[in-house]
Amino acid sequence: MTSAAKRRLSISNTSSDDAGIITRFTRSVSESPIVDKTKRAAGDAAFVTKKLLKSTGKAAWIAGTTFLILVVPLIIEMDREQQFNELEIQQQSLLGPPPPPQVQLPK
Repeated sequence: MTSAAKRRLSISNTSSDDAGIITRFTRSVSESPIVDKTKRAAGDAAFVTKKLLKSTGKAAWIAGTTFLILVVPLIIEMDREQQFNELEIQQQSLLGPPPPPQVQLPK
């Protein structure tokens, strides 16, 4: 018997028939150009995502340090000014209203 005939006999009615078909189908699908294009597109998407996350992290670092250097001292100073104004209002309420200004008459 030739090898082709043996192969036909082994494929026809054995339990390994399903495995042979599945293996061939899987191989044909994995070697298709669509799968290659999809893998390439997924790789490109992963590369772009990695670059985007890296640049976003850099931008977040710049924004955070700028906020700490410029905005936080401003917030602290505004809070200090508000506390000073509240203290003045409290002192005025305890001491009463200021006396009316005295008008000097010309001599």
